[in-house]
Amino acid sequence: MQFIVIEDFTGCDRKEIYRRFGERGRLKPDELVVHHSWIAADMSRCFLLVEADDVTLLQRWVIEWSDLVEFEIVPVATNKDMVAALASHL
Repeated sequence: MQFIVIEDFTGCDRKEIYRRFGERGRLKPDELVVHHSWIAADMSRCFLLVEADDVTLLQRWVIEWSDLVEFEIVPVATNKDMVAALASHL
């Protein structure tokens, strides 16, 4: 499955976030694939497109950052896949 992950840095210690990232990387399980990531112009949020076969991979990753970052995780599908899934109902 693919997910849009929104990391919200509002009210967080951004210097500590970037320090940890610089020292230890994303701290994600190897099986969790990050396809793309974007940072908001004001550096308040990061948006990532990730893929995982097991949602617990996301949970393991969130635990590594939960002291510094708020997460929103949204399961997503491509338009093409959604149209195919709904084709018999249209």
